[in-house]
Amino acid sequence: MSELTRIPAPDGVAPAAQYAHVVMGTGRFVAVAGQVALDEHGDLVGEGDPAAQAERIFENLRRCLAAAGATFDDVVKLTYFVTDTAHLPAIREARAAHIPADRLPASSAVRVAGLVRPEFLMEIEAFAVVGEA
Repeated sequence: MSELTRIPAPDGVAPAAQYAHVVMGTGRFVAVAGQVALDEHGDLVGEGDPAAQAERIFENLRRCLAAAGATFDDVVKLTYFVTDTAHLPAIREARAAHIPADRLPASSAVRVAGLVRPEFLMEIEAFAVVGEA
């Protein structure tokens, strides 16, 4: 695990309750492609249900991070692509199950007209920094 430094609000920047403005670390960079709510068989989880989709996406992220020798503790940036900003509370709830409030990464939320398949309500990508062994 990398030793990460979080700067919630640099001087002159308004504080944010849902993310840190800056997260820094040294180590090995890990990029996890945008994950959608597909299970290990490629079947959609939670059609029309933002909470179920968010939970599955965070499970997929956890598995991808583990494959790279990382955990959510190593995540420095999350990007949320949502078809409706009304899905953000479901994402925050799923995130809270994996990332404590005092370890929030930098984050961006982008409302999109659509994703690769119309039944996907959201897609989430992650960047992590894993400390040197």
